[in-house]
Amino acid sequence: MASNEDDHLICLQVTRRRLIQAGVSSGLVAAAGGLSLPFCVRSIAAENAIQPEEKAVWSSCTVNCGSRCLLRLHVRDDEVYWVESDTTGNDSYGQHQVRACLRGRSIRRRMNHPDRLKYPMKRVGKRGEGKFERISWDEALNIISENLKRILNDYGNEAVHVLYGTGVDGGNITNSNVPYRLMNSCGGYLSRYGSYSTAQISAAMTYLYGANEGNSPDDIENSRLVVMFGNNPAETRMSGGGVTYYVEQARERSNARMIIIDPRYSDTAAGREDEWIPILPGTDAALAAGIAWVLITENLVDQAFLDKYCIGYDEKTLPATAPANGHYKAYILGDGPDRVAKTPQWASTITGIPEDKIIKLANEIGAAKPAYICQGWGPQRHSNGEQTARAIAMLAILTGNVGVNGGNTGLREGTYDLGAEWFSLLENPVKTKISVFTWPDAIARGAEMTATRDGVRGKDKLDVPVKFMWCYASNTLINQNSDIARTHEILQDDQKCEMIVGIDHFLTSSAKYYDILLPDLMPTEQEDLIPHESAGNMAYVILGQPATSPKFERKPIYWMLSEVARRLGPDVWQTFTEGRTQHEWVRYLCEKTKERNPDMPDYEQMKTVGIYKRKCPDNHVVAFKSFREDPVANPLSTPSGKIEIFSERLANIANTWELKADEIINPLPVYAPGFEGHEDPAREEFPLQLTGFHYKGRTHSTYGNIDVLQQACPQEIWINPLDARARGIENGDVVNVFNKRGQMQIRAKVTPRIIPGVTAMGQGAWLKADMFGDKVDHGGSINILTSPRPSPLAKGNPSHSNLVQVTKA
Repeated sequence: MASNEDDHLICLQVTRRRLIQAGVSSGLVAAAGGLSLPFCVRSIAAENAIQPEEKAVWSSCTVNCGSRCLLRLHVRDDEVYWVESDTTGNDSYGQHQVRACLRGRSIRRRMNHPDRLKYPMKRVGKRGEGKFERISWDEALNIISENLKRILNDYGNEAVHVLYGTGVDGGNITNSNVPYRLMNSCGGYLSRYGSYSTAQISAAMTYLYGANEGNSPDDIENSRLVVMFGNNPAETRMSGGGVTYYVEQARERSNARMIIIDPRYSDTAAGREDEWIPILPGTDAALAAGIAWVLITENLVDQAFLDKYCIGYDEKTLPATAPANGHYKAYILGDGPDRVAKTPQWASTITGIPEDKIIKLANEIGAAKPAYICQGWGPQRHSNGEQTARAIAMLAILTGNVGVNGGNTGLREGTYDLGAEWFSLLENPVKTKISVFTWPDAIARGAEMTATRDGVRGKDKLDVPVKFMWCYASNTLINQNSDIARTHEILQDDQKCEMIVGIDHFLTSSAKYYDILLPDLMPTEQEDLIPHESAGNMAYVILGQPATSPKFERKPIYWMLSEVARRLGPDVWQTFTEGRTQHEWVRYLCEKTKERNPDMPDYEQMKTVGIYKRKCPDNHVVAFKSFREDPVANPLSTPSGKIEIFSERLANIANTWELKADEIINPLPVYAPGFEGHEDPAREEFPLQLTGFHYKGRTHSTYGNIDVLQQACPQEIWINPLDARARGIENGDVVNVFNKRGQMQIRAKVTPRIIPGVTAMGQGAWLKADMFGDKVDHGGSINILTSPRPSPLAKGNPSHSNLVQVTKA
């Protein structure tokens, strides 16, 4: 047992150490050697009573939800312990606070999560086993650089691909696309077009309008009617940086009636809508055609608008290359090649919507001036998605609601842009591109992929398969890509894709397949300039500051890629960095943004205020307004300069591409059933349509491992009571969901909020399956069941076109 003298000595040593840590002068520390025991005890008690130093910094939640919300991170002992959101301004309409939703407000649980990656690692097992060993940063960077050099030398730059990822999509330097800049600094890479979210609608609108634009949602204050096809901003963009606030506030001012058309009674509908019209998935184009028949036959179309601004509505504006009766009006009235009139009765048998409801909806759309007709990105995420997107937009065109206040183009809501400076990704010397969705094919059969069959752009075919992949903040490799079992098999052969480099925060489902896995700092732990995405008529930019110091051996993406560039040679390093540190880049981006916005605070001031907001000078964003005012002086970027209802380019593609019988590309916005839809004969074996939706507990898969969000938003499959009763399923039962591609076990949510014959589950849940065993998923990852077959035109992701069976487990 220690003596009192020993206790005294220990106490003095502790006191001296704590005084030094507290920053007390050396003289006072030295004097502590002569302190008595009672004073020593009092000193320790007083020191313990001192509150640790606290600070608060501005940052942002930069996940890919369409919002970029301001965060105020409160830090104690170098750890975030409390998260606020936007407290700036007076929160007035048009200058509202950009408040984070439940996801952003839980960000400290991501930052402090015990499962975060800590060290660079190298794969030691099979891809997908998740077996790694810790290595040094030098070893990791050398392995990456040596393999990249080898593959560039052996196969050329076309063999390198940067995988689609959106885990940190909202950042500037902290952005999933930053590896582009590195590859463009050393000769380029095999690029991609489209996105998992919008491939079909982006392609379709390029042929219809020449661009993807919509009126800002605040313009609904000028509308009399709002019609939303599959648009669910209350879950997809539910924060202050999104559009839900604008929709509600604008409707308060206009008292516009709102109609939701969706297979699922979504949160946007619940308690907000005037009417919910349930529809079978993939049949929106048939509904649009049935509405068009009423508009045309009851003389509710804006004929003057169609004559002046459009190509191909009727015989007067039909291109000379088109066949007789090849115009849209003939297609609707039954005078076209199929000789079928698209009556409400015809549409009713396809959509499941009663005929009288279609007629009533058509008359409402025809009578309301102006009407805000929009579509989310769900309807186009089908096997026939390109046709669907154009068909819905036709309702805005037929009624002349394009280019006017209170109207819209039929697309999703638009936004004002203040012109923030982006970290340049540089020009890619390699002009070859593949669809964002077809990278597994580029690994498995790259040299066989052609322009007319697989959508290769820039050349007739690929010369080499993908041999090296960068994956930054991307769970696309496995979790977010269709037909997980197929992708798993492709990736197993590491003689095909020889090196997969992953940079992430967690050992996600996809990270288990990386050859080298690098631990990233989160955007909240580093400095960045963060532009808004979809904020209506109020644009903004956020200057985020690091809330905490780097922990363990985590590094920022800019440092990692700079070090790879250094190993690739001084010219590559200079091109990539331009001699700037990340801090110097952020100051530069801030200064360039201020040049375009003179009233924006400078860099030092932005560190204090956090956010700069700017309202649209025209009050509302009105898509194609200048075109509507003067179509000659302000033509669209289509070949004709007008809205191309009949597209000669699509007619040419339809005649020259290699397409299967159920792959429809048409010069007109026609209804095409598509594969694995309501009319597919495969429904005899798999009778239920399975669709996904963006779940409020996650942004895709980000935040998917946060406990409180999992508890608040459990992963379930929605099933109608009629379908459940026929299968002996009750609410909360564990069920098997399966088709020929895979199987999962998941709890059932029995609810009338989903129509009979249809099921739905939130996409993005993390895969929990033994992919080397039975491959049955217990995590609820929808992509164990989804089809890898791309859509016809965009070669995009048809993740809502799936047929399944559900049985009680």
